[in-house]
Amino acid sequence: MNFVQKNLANAFTLGNLLSGSIGIIHLIKGNYEVTAVCIIISLILDFLDGFVARAMKTDSNLGAQLDSLADMLTFGLLPGITMYKALEPFGYQFLNFTLPFEISYFGLFIALFSCLRLAIFNLDDEQTYYFKGLNTPSNTILIFGLYFAFMETSAFQFLFSNENLLVLSIVISSWLLISPIKMIAFKFKSMKLQDNIPKIVLLVGAIIIFLIFKKMGIPLIIIYYMFISIIFQKQLKNN
Repeated sequence: MNFVQKNLANAFTLGNLLSGSIGIIHLIKGNYEVTAVCIIISLILDFLDGFVARAMKTDSNLGAQLDSLADMLTFGLLPGITMYKALEPFGYQFLNFTLPFEISYFGLFIALFSCLRLAIFNLDDEQTYYFKGLNTPSNTILIFGLYFAFMETSAFQFLFSNENLLVLSIVISSWLLISPIKMIAFKFKSMKLQDNIPKIVLLVGAIIIFLIFKKMGIPLIIIYYMFISIIFQKQLKNN
């Protein structure tokens, strides 16, 4: 196996890191459309690094560490900065109090809990065929998807015009990342139809939601994902 083949998966991981970094820079500048493209690229590269490593049997401890570090930035810091930007207009005000710091810094709690979630995941041998808590890419899609829909269509204005609801959503998001709730993962332990009903229901529902709501449906798909995962908790536990 030559050098390129041995390090191809790691190259995809570093590509994820680069794309996420560019996405954060443009998000800070206000170019959220570019950030959306960067997130899509990072999601594809994040899938490819694991797929290539397994297919070419080049899994390594280095690759696992690189993957977590890249995910921390792309799917940890980026959603944190997204909430920072969403809270930025509210200045120092929260619950009728004047804070000694900008309320927008609360958004960074998502980055902190994303880091904690990734560390827990790396040490947890149970999360092979399901996730425990909301995985960081899904959390990023949910948070940035809400922000993107608001910026594009003014959807979810009730959320982004109320700093209290935004802070509450940060608390909920942070908890979901480290929660004990089992979430569907597209990893197949069995190819039997009855063992994969949750995945089928999720996939069909996600397609329908996207066809109906288009861009605005992206965060709704993640909410649907969590809902379906909760419904099928018992089956996920058995798997």
